[in-house]
Amino acid sequence: MRSRENVKLSEKYLEGQVAFVTGSSRRIGRAVALRLAQAGADVVVHAATSLSEIQAVAKEIEGLGQRSLALLGDVTSEDDVVKIFDQIDQKFGRLDVLVNNAAIRGQCDFLTMSLQEWRLINSVILDGAFLCSREALKRMVRNASGGSIVNVGGLSAHIGAVSRAHVSTAKAGLVGLTKALAVEFAPKGINVNCVAPGKIGGERSKTSGASPHMPGAEKILAGREGTVEEAAFVIANMCMPQSKFMTGQTVHVSGGLFLP
Repeated sequence: MRSRENVKLSEKYLEGQVAFVTGSSRRIGRAVALRLAQAGADVVVHAATSLSEIQAVAKEIEGLGQRSLALLGDVTSEDDVVKIFDQIDQKFGRLDVLVNNAAIRGQCDFLTMSLQEWRLINSVILDGAFLCSREALKRMVRNASGGSIVNVGGLSAHIGAVSRAHVSTAKAGLVGLTKALAVEFAPKGINVNCVAPGKIGGERSKTSGASPHMPGAEKILAGREGTVEEAAFVIANMCMPQSKFMTGQTVHVSGGLFLP
């Protein structure tokens, strides 16, 4: 076995591995999928309905010299999630990395928020992460080769946001899930972490809503919003072999807006 001193960083640190990024048709999810491909992974991309968009991302991944698979599915549906992972098995026969990025946000004043709206947001973010993590971990444990899971949290879970009680709550739940899975699966060589992006610029999807008002949002120490590529770099690097000693952590990519 090579000593830690002899382990060298490599641009292709995920060569031979297979990654699955939920909600990867655009923004951070797309950027993560491309970054993982640049690191040498074959990448499965996913969306709920936008097939043409994920097919375009898959083509970009193949242009980087990696294999890809574009899959549609509802991450809140147990049947859909099982089918997705069965297709990953058929195509690749393994899974090494899962990034739980699928989310819808929306905005609603708390006093007029319906139970249906509350459950919808929590279902996509939390139920989706539960179902996908469960299927991914079954395969990681079965293959006995370790693995990495990164849950994409959010700044609102830590400082709150106006009209986003449902989102803040769901994203906070991801922190708890991260810790629980880290404890349970560390003996299997699987690390589980959470990345909480702050205010990320660029065009927002329809399900994201407007950029939310957060306390102190004008005090980003970096003096600007972040980019999807900056968030993706941190997420992908948490899957590298040299990051295995980090588990159960929430890492903030917020330009210093939040200092835990």
